[in-house]
Amino acid sequence: MESSNANGLTVIIVGAGLAGVMLALLLEKQGVNYFILERAQAVKPLGSVMSINSNILPVFEQLGLFEDVKKISKPCRSIGLHDLQMNKIVDINMADYEQMTGYQPAVFARPRLYELMVSRVPAHKIFRGKKVVSIEETVDHVVVKCSDDSQYQGDIVVGADGAYSGVRQSLFKKLEGEGQLPKSDTQDLTYGWVCTVGLTKAMDPEKYPFLKDDVSRFSQVIGKDLLNYTAVTVTDNQMCWSLVVQQEKENAVKDPNLRNAEWAAPEALETSLKEFYAFPCPLGGMMKDLIDATPKESISKVFLEEKMFETWHHGRVVLIGDGAINAMQDAVILSNCLYDLRSTKLSEITAAFKDYREQRYPHAQSQFDNSRLVGRLTCGQGFSDKILRYFVFNILPASIQRQQFLKAASYRPQACFLPLAENRGQGPVMPQKPSWRRELELHQERQHSNEQQPVAA
Repeated sequence: MESSNANGLTVIIVGAGLAGVMLALLLEKQGVNYFILERAQAVKPLGSVMSINSNILPVFEQLGLFEDVKKISKPCRSIGLHDLQMNKIVDINMADYEQMTGYQPAVFARPRLYELMVSRVPAHKIFRGKKVVSIEETVDHVVVKCSDDSQYQGDIVVGADGAYSGVRQSLFKKLEGEGQLPKSDTQDLTYGWVCTVGLTKAMDPEKYPFLKDDVSRFSQVIGKDLLNYTAVTVTDNQMCWSLVVQQEKENAVKDPNLRNAEWAAPEALETSLKEFYAFPCPLGGMMKDLIDATPKESISKVFLEEKMFETWHHGRVVLIGDGAINAMQDAVILSNCLYDLRSTKLSEITAAFKDYREQRYPHAQSQFDNSRLVGRLTCGQGFSDKILRYFVFNILPASIQRQQFLKAASYRPQACFLPLAENRGQGPVMPQKPSWRRELELHQERQHSNEQQPVAA
């Protein structure tokens, strides 16, 4: 579909991660003026395994990237949970996922998806080495200043640079000074997990026969002393792994020096890695074998926190989430709301941001709660976690599990300004909120088509 920047909007995206790049791809389709400010000088191939499913795959289909995603991924048909003796606790069957939703979950190394997505963004629209130090609003515009004394002007700023983003800190500081910041947003994040991840070099399929399979072998081990780990086969005979240390509340990580450290290679990894050396790998051998087969530059540490922020926007500044599917869904809904803008007046922008939050907040909260539940089921080592795991996997009727699964899979927002991907699954799909601009365009297209029809004699 041909598009144009009908409202004259210019968007400054801060952060060239998955969320920022997804928004860029969507704005590119709209024909909206945008550019990305990224604090890193160069992209580092960091991150481990990642999986996307029917909740976001329709958008990749809309963007023409669906077949490319399939090429870099393997389908996931089951997830195995083991104990340290490699006894199978449960095998979560996902074989009928495609029949129910129309999509098979795609499993891949996170760097591969990032490389694919960023390759579709015009290189001249990404400015690297741009650490944001201040954001100032005027009557009609917003100005972003960076640490290298450069500055950029636009109509809105989108903070896509993580939970401890410079945009979020600048926005919260301003609101706190005005007495408008909710108390819950002033509290420090409490990290739930410290996670060390890596992607191995190409491995020998004879030593690891699972690499020969057309599907991904996804295995997670519930360890001891709040340690858990995962090993997953991906394309190119590589394996992703993650080592997770669950943080108890009294020992939660609160060091402010760790802020903005997500996906950054830590100075000292050896100690955290050694804790897992002697553990058996569910795909064969020991975890030390996978760690040793991983280039040092491909190992990183990330801190996974548990918190829902109440403040999503103010003035000409708006925030999109951190993470994977959740953050990309934020980008989709925000792009829809920006598509409906009539002008760049502050009142119009505020209304669009408000609509964005109202559409996303309930679903983001639901996903947040579901993520905590999944964490307890797949990682929890407490007595209550074990009882919950036994109940869900052994007592809860399959019909109820299926019903809950279909409910979660039914939320799959799409870009309203692009032809919608059809529902090829058996399960329901939540109605897509219509765009008044897209409705008008379709009406005009129908009128034009009728005018082109020959008149019967």
